[in-house]
Amino acid sequence: MAKKYQYFDVTLPLNKEIPIPAPVPPQPGQAPSAENKVPNPQVYRFFDVNKGDKVTMSRIEMSSHDGTHIDSPLHFIPGGMTIDAMPYETTIGPCRVIEIKDENAVTVKELEPYKIKAGERILFKTKNSPQVWKQRQFLGKAVAISLDAAKYLAGKKIKLVGIDFLSIAAAEPPENINDVHKAFLTNGIFIMEALKLDDVKPGKYEMICLPIRLENGDAGPCRVILRK
Repeated sequence: MAKKYQYFDVTLPLNKEIPIPAPVPPQPGQAPSAENKVPNPQVYRFFDVNKGDKVTMSRIEMSSHDGTHIDSPLHFIPGGMTIDAMPYETTIGPCRVIEIKDENAVTVKELEPYKIKAGERILFKTKNSPQVWKQRQFLGKAVAISLDAAKYLAGKKIKLVGIDFLSIAAAEPPENINDVHKAFLTNGIFIMEALKLDDVKPGKYEMICLPIRLENGDAGPCRVILRK
């Protein structure tokens, strides 16, 4: 008899109302500018059979970091691996969903009992799910990965880290965004952001996911399926 599986789609729907990050804070010594603002994604129909056209076709204009996506090392590392060069096994295979109880950050203290091993794919479910996805732009405080926890996970040599928020790193202080991302990306650990985990219980799953094949990409939107 064939096995029966449960499938969970933990991808944010892509549409005009998808949550977007707050404006990127300037780095130390950098003056604020319009370039720090994240453009809104646009999804619209230019042909529509429901309006009399012969075919339906849509156009998508978006950042490589809109919605559920994977950061490649090139996102922060000059000459880093691009998203189209990411090994397939990075996002295909067993993973663990770990529920974080701390209401401020993912900490080393909370991670230690899980005995995380090299090569694991780790997804963090926090109090962020599901309320952050109900807002157009989330400007309040969210649970992110602390720098100490990022270094701890990098030291464990995991394969992939993900979280249920627009970014794995808190925006304050401004250099924290760089430091937390680099802790993973300099060690070849890919980052998955904007997961929708509110209907997923902590535990072991099989991940089925690939980013779009964006040539020389710093990131890639993706569809993430967890199979129980």
